[in-house]
Amino acid sequence: MSTIEKLSGLGSGLGDGADRARSLAVLAARAAADKKGESTVVLEMGPLLSITDAFVITSGGNPRQVRTIAEEVEQRAKAAGAGGPNRVEGLDDARWILLDYGDVVVHVFLEEARRYYDLERLWADAPRLAWQNGHEQAQPPSDGKSERPSGP
Repeated sequence: MSTIEKLSGLGSGLGDGADRARSLAVLAARAAADKKGESTVVLEMGPLLSITDAFVITSGGNPRQVRTIAEEVEQRAKAAGAGGPNRVEGLDDARWILLDYGDVVVHVFLEEARRYYDLERLWADAPRLAWQNGHEQAQPPSDGKSERPSGP
């Protein structure tokens, strides 16, 4: 039984199974956006990776913002009844904080670390979830090019 399925008995508004994972991913993306997370994307990993249903990827301009985004995601998930993450990595230097909720993994990067690891390119075959408009729907995989604008 996945973490999300275990949590589904909590009576939160997140739903069950894949719907719950999608809801948690959207909640995390919106929490990141509310704290000025940059270029936030949700990748639907289920078809490609059996260990998780979604990646949420976002970045901040400095370590303080990266920590703030991660803290906001944790607070919102707890408030929605999802509890805390199973595991948290990267809090010490805040270059890449990983919040592992089982079926959803949230990656909060310092911008330079995000460019270096480039998870969006690595997982370019993953469909992206359009989460901004309130009507979540999967979009076809990108062509492997980053949606982030190029630097000056």
